Amino acid sequence: MSVLSGKKIVLGVSGGIAAYKTAHLVRLFIKAGAQVQVIMTPASKDFVTPLTLATLSKNPVHSSFYHEDDDNAQWNNHVEIALWADLMIIAPATANTLSKMVNGNCDNLLIATYLSAKCPVYFAPAMDLDMYKHPSTIASFKALNQFGNTIIPAESGELASGLSGEGRMAEPENIIAFLEADLESKLPLKGKKILITAGPTFEAIDPVRFIGNHSSGKMGFDIAECASKYGAEVILISGPSYLNVKDSAISLIRIVSAQEMYDACHKYYNDSDVVICAAAIADYKPKYVAEQKIKKSEENFSIELEKTKDVLASLGQIKTKQYLIGFALETQNEIENAKLKIQKKNLDLIVLNSLQDEGAGFGKPTNKVTFIDSANTIQTMDLKSKEAVAEDIINKIIEHYHA
Repeated sequence: MSVLSGKKIVLGVSGGIAAYKTAHLVRLFIKAGAQVQVIMTPASKDFVTPLTLATLSKNPVHSSFYHEDDDNAQWNNHVEIALWADLMIIAPATANTLSKMVNGNCDNLLIATYLSAKCPVYFAPAMDLDMYKHPSTIASFKALNQFGNTIIPAESGELASGLSGEGRMAEPENIIAFLEADLESKLPLKGKKILITAGPTFEAIDPVRFIGNHSSGKMGFDIAECASKYGAEVILISGPSYLNVKDSAISLIRIVSAQEMYDACHKYYNDSDVVICAAAIADYKPKYVAEQKIKKSEENFSIELEKTKDVLASLGQIKTKQYLIGFALETQNEIENAKLKIQKKNLDLIVLNSLQDEGAGFGKPTNKVTFIDSANTIQTMDLKSKEAVAEDIINKIIEHYHA
């Protein structure tokens, strides 16, 4: 999944021949999963039509503050557009537009939106080679860099003048690659390896029957998606679940039993920076597993159970660098029991669920959790979607590494 997926992008198009490339650029943004709004300078419409970019972006294209030929026209709110954006890319950025960006010469909607933007701004210069090397252009590059804007360097090649050299706007594929690489390098969990467990375990009684629980695995899957979105390398170990990962960068390992969960966790534990144990692992399993299906013959039937290996406790015992997060599902004395679990299992953070809270628990799209850390700091959260709870958990990890 591209890091651009879900991003809201404002594409500013200024009046240079390279504007024809923006049709393909918009297509690539949409293909990457981004939402796109296009703002064109009046001059850029001589090179590519607003209809083309509106069709490809699936949004109206704006090029003026209001439509002069419409007596009932509404104002195109540049502040609203700027605040909507996660990213702003100006491509092509002509020498004229660059100069206006530097000096705040706000005579069109594009510059007004740029001056209102609070998001990261990228610009892809496009001009003839002498213009590209001119001291005024170089000064514009330096000034924009000081403003916090990022240049997508021009490429060398055949120019509209017939000359060949530097100044050609980066190809759309290269703009996408540049943005993805730059955004990925700035993700707060880039370089971190996170191991996550999810779902139930099934403990066999015979070849047909098992002991299990109602966990769907959704909480763990949502945490995995969120961790990957923030740049982490994610290994997700899941018990039986109907869910699948949306992000192909996540390594999904499917297991069935508590013993298989134990073995998989220990296999990947040493190389992990963060471990989040969200799985509902069986505490007990049948001591003896029948080789054939047990027939319904006796009026009463009993199964001798034995304890499974405590995965979380075993990881806490060998913890070195890992930031270890556990889950606790309690029905009484919730806080006290969670605090004891932190000590016994050598955890850094515990995520407490209570079945007393309406909307929380297995098989539901929402969750209500309380965070308790190893210093016994307690933070009770509101009822939220499991996706939002996943964000809260990942933010705790980000705070740990960026405190």
